[in-house]
Amino acid sequence: MKDKRNLHQKVQELCDCFATTDPLSEMVKVSQEPDKEEAALKWVALAVLHGVTAGAEKIKIFRHADGSVAVRAKYREAPLRSPGAEIGGKVLDILKNVVGLEGEKRKSPLALGIRDSSLELKVSYEKKDSTETVSIKFPG
Repeated sequence: MKDKRNLHQKVQELCDCFATTDPLSEMVKVSQEPDKEEAALKWVALAVLHGVTAGAEKIKIFRHADGSVAVRAKYREAPLRSPGAEIGGKVLDILKNVVGLEGEKRKSPLALGIRDSSLELKVSYEKKDSTETVSIKFPG
């Protein structure tokens, strides 16, 4: 039976678990995770940790009509490693679910506790033509 705890709680726990690791090298391993939902949760936690440690202003995840997923960080013009179509699609769905980006509500805060600190991110969702974009904006 699958663990159906709150997705927000799981992301928070994974942030705490990976807080002392190198998020980018851990992101490489995510595609090998057999449980794709768990992989997507790990990727969200690692993206948050990377954004915090690397001083990112914003991370955007794009899902195109063909199912492909791309990721960009605003602090530089180089894409982050995509988690792939299957995990990347779940990343978008999990982020939308965790912060409740449904219907007309397109922006919402996401509060996370990481070790002995707290962090409030701003998560937004946009669908333009056939591309969905979820943005994670870091405090700055």
